[in-house]
Amino acid sequence: MKKALLIIDMQNDFLPGGSLAVPDGDAIIPVINDIQSCFDLIIATQDWHPPQHGSFAASHPGRDVFDKIILNGLEQVLWPAHCIQGTYGAGFASGLLLNNVSAVIRKGTHMNTDSYSGFFDNNKQHSTGLLGLLKELQVHEVYVCGLAADYCVYYTAKDAVENGFSTFFIEDATKPISENNYQLIKQELIKKNVMFIKSSNLKK
Repeated sequence: MKKALLIIDMQNDFLPGGSLAVPDGDAIIPVINDIQSCFDLIIATQDWHPPQHGSFAASHPGRDVFDKIILNGLEQVLWPAHCIQGTYGAGFASGLLLNNVSAVIRKGTHMNTDSYSGFFDNNKQHSTGLLGLLKELQVHEVYVCGLAADYCVYYTAKDAVENGFSTFFIEDATKPISENNYQLIKQELIKKNVMFIKSSNLKK
């Protein structure tokens, strides 16, 4: 029964000091490093936006950060510009161990569609290749961690369980943007049979 760890978007722009910082986002780096030895396969996702991406508030004159618009038929939160291809902000956290990462899945590359999930863009028109890779490598259990708990980690976990993987959400290896939002998505994922665990459960 192969187990894969998906490290979601542990990038500089999501860490303290970054353009879209998750509170205490850097605090989970030691936890993620510590659990890597528990897995058969480790894959990291990387937000990788073109400049002037449609999800950026700066791409919509007159709009402010966190406004909501309709983008390509879907409701879209407008974010500060972040994780622009090739920039420091798009790079992985310097303290994150990457030696054991077998593949990096880049997402958010299409100009007018955001991509929260590591599997697909938000309107499910484009696959990142992650689903095919996990199936080809005969992975049955998927464990998610990284940033942010209530956005990209949530959507990745949701797609994982809906595509037939036993899915585990490592609570102390992720941080939310909003604690209230996190509690809502946690209840939703539990109803979908996603299991919430602590990193200490992996070491037993």
